[in-house]
Amino acid sequence: SNAIKFTPEEGQITVSLTSTGTATSIAVTDTGKGIQPEFLPHIFESFRQEDISITRSYGGLGLGLAIARYLTEAHGGTIAAESPGLGQGATFTVTLPLMANSADTPHSHGLMLNTPSLAGVQILAVDDDADCRELIDSVLSVYGAEVLTAGSAQEALKHFHKFEPDVLISDLGMPQLDGYSLLRQIRTLSVNGRELIPAIALTAYSREEDFEKSLAAGFQRHVTKPIEIDILIRTITELIHPRAKLGHQP
Repeated sequence: SNAIKFTPEEGQITVSLTSTGTATSIAVTDTGKGIQPEFLPHIFESFRQEDISITRSYGGLGLGLAIARYLTEAHGGTIAAESPGLGQGATFTVTLPLMANSADTPHSHGLMLNTPSLAGVQILAVDDDADCRELIDSVLSVYGAEVLTAGSAQEALKHFHKFEPDVLISDLGMPQLDGYSLLRQIRTLSVNGRELIPAIALTAYSREEDFEKSLAAGFQRHVTKPIEIDILIRTITELIHPRAKLGHQP
């Protein structure tokens, strides 16, 4: 869809498939807008866009390629982008390992073995930004979590008892009822007599006083936006498995 979006009507798009004994690569090559060389190293980062004016014309917040990267890497694969420069088209290549039929299948996916599992963990993610909710839902689901997203604090409270989450991830700056107020209300609720639900604050502010304010409000962790999924996954893992920390990261 990106190739179509950024290629003029008279352009050409080619999709090719190649395979070796251990992996398969899917390449999408277009003759469209192209990518500046200095932007290539950042193209798979969340909320990074090369041209704001193009974005405003076509829509989107720069999450699609970040999601593609995380999904690909979660399956033990890689994704890469190449372009000679502006106006010279681009090639995006996804490479995925082939499944083996032998009993040694897990060993052929080394990256997956090093990936923390969130299987069986129920996560309530609250954010008024639809793209951020999509990113969290898409990626955490790949890691095995059951994710329920809500676009407001009111919606989250409506489904809280029925869903019974193990972890709360909430944006702080939401209209009407912010993340601080949401957590205060959740802290007054009892979910089958369980301990207080671990909570992670999401915010665009990374000052020390912002971190201290979220902790004082009852959040155990503070994750800044734009979200780095590796940090978010590690933070969730630390909260649900406190004895298996991978290094403290506020």
